[in-house]
Amino acid sequence: MSSATGVSVLRPHPAVSLLLHRRSAVVAVTLVLALGVAMTAAACFGQTYISPAEVWHTLRTGSGQYDLVVNELRVPRIVLGALVGVALGLAGALVQTVTRNPLASPDVIGVGHGAAAATVLALSAGMVNSPGAMPVVSVGGGLAAAALVYVLAWQHGMQPSRFVLTGVGIGVALSAVVQLYLADSELQAAEQVKLWLTGSLNGRGWEQAGPLAVVLVLSLPALVWASRAVRPLGLDADTAASLGVRVDRTRLALTVLGVVLAATATGAAGPIGFVALTAPQLARRLTRTPQLPLVCSALTGAVILVAADLAARTVLPPLEVPVGALTSLVGGPYLLWLLGRNRVGG
Repeated sequence: MSSATGVSVLRPHPAVSLLLHRRSAVVAVTLVLALGVAMTAAACFGQTYISPAEVWHTLRTGSGQYDLVVNELRVPRIVLGALVGVALGLAGALVQTVTRNPLASPDVIGVGHGAAAATVLALSAGMVNSPGAMPVVSVGGGLAAAALVYVLAWQHGMQPSRFVLTGVGIGVALSAVVQLYLADSELQAAEQVKLWLTGSLNGRGWEQAGPLAVVLVLSLPALVWASRAVRPLGLDADTAASLGVRVDRTRLALTVLGVVLAATATGAAGPIGFVALTAPQLARRLTRTPQLPLVCSALTGAVILVAADLAARTVLPPLEVPVGALTSLVGGPYLLWLLGRNRVGG
């Protein structure tokens, strides 16, 4: 059954009814197709061009003259980029829903800064002896930073504006820790930290994609719940509470879920800025929904990151630009535009 509001009511069972926003469904399908095109292009283009037919043959047979390039270098990197984009898109949508602020993202509440600070401190203490240990340390740092922000921002409830401002303050303090380390460290260790801080998919693959995929799969039940929980939070706190929503508990649960996803993505690829900020807002403009759409935010994040990594590999050959630097270069003007738009709109 359909209504004139663009929402369809699906009844797969007499006792079950589902609401389907038709425009969101069309946008989601379009984004899936766009992601497929971006991933195909990323597998084909690089210092060596490989035709789509040859890429498919190499994937299917697992052998051939392009086996190393396709199966060992490009495909793992592409899959990781898509997974990181999905995680960042979801994390951004959840955090922006909680704060009710389009300028908020996991970067703003200190997740990326906490991950960076934990990594550099672990390196300086000699606790990280292998590349595989860095993601674990960065995830712990991101979670710890977000927990500190939440505790400091809590005052008879969680006010979104206080939460964002506290996150900015903690992020500045943690950035100072990182800069102090870089200014007083050995050259080799400093270069390793600088490379990680730029956010890059270069040299990363299945080792990082596997744990991130597991986290995303385990988060599916929570994300299904979150897709329903975000609806009343679009209203003011009093109205949501009058509908029976436990506002503070719901905000806490959504924040924890978003932070876990963002911290895991940061651990896999380093701090990649502005994807979590822009993906939910672009998805909302495409779907024209009152709430931030989780599925479309995830797909938008994946498309942005895969396309950005392709551009980072090919725009200045043979030089490879870190994808985090490229997303920041594009995201900075977007943030300024969003600030100006919000100021004009009040």
